[in-house]
Amino acid sequence: MSDATLHALGQDPDDFAASIADQIESFIVAVTEVAKGEDPDSAVPFLLLEVSQLLLAGGRLGAYQDVLPDERYEPDLGPEPDVDDLRERFAIMLEPVDVYSEVFDPYEPRKAPVAHRISDDLADVVADLRHGLIHHQAGRITEALWWWQFSYFTNWGPTASATLRALQSLISHVRLNQPLAALDGLDTDEDLTEDDLAEQAGQVMAQELGRLGRR
Repeated sequence: MSDATLHALGQDPDDFAASIADQIESFIVAVTEVAKGEDPDSAVPFLLLEVSQLLLAGGRLGAYQDVLPDERYEPDLGPEPDVDDLRERFAIMLEPVDVYSEVFDPYEPRKAPVAHRISDDLADVVADLRHGLIHHQAGRITEALWWWQFSYFTNWGPTASATLRALQSLISHVRLNQPLAALDGLDTDEDLTEDDLAEQAGQVMAQELGRLGRR
């Protein structure tokens, strides 16, 4: 284990929280700029970079000691910042590739695939991060760290990881000149059973494997 890693694991909580807050603020600012749509052709590569960097912060939170909040109940934050505008902007920008199928779970191989939207994922991640940022800006350092660590394990970490795989897959298809197959109507708005999701995702995977010469 490197000296840098050992230092991070034993870092002062205030300094550690400040470092995480900087990474989170940078992510939110960058993603908000991408959502403006001023350079749509670069949106996916930029998002791949930003989500990758955010997951570095997540990895640091995961490796850090367990954080326990000072109080039993979370202080009232008031109204949560609205992320619907961000969600809608990304939904429009990414419309042809927004919906994807999350089919990989190394410890639950029989779990049915689930339909996701990159736009929903990014908005949900930003909402989680902002929630902790409000605590941090109010001086509730332990509460902020606890929230970011807890929600990394339970929500924004898995969501960002799935989004990263989708973005990486998109760029791989482009760079390797492998056209994307249609998802056969797979959509998060459809009332589909787990069997339907599994069948549709399986068809997509079969087409991709076939294109690569694997049966």
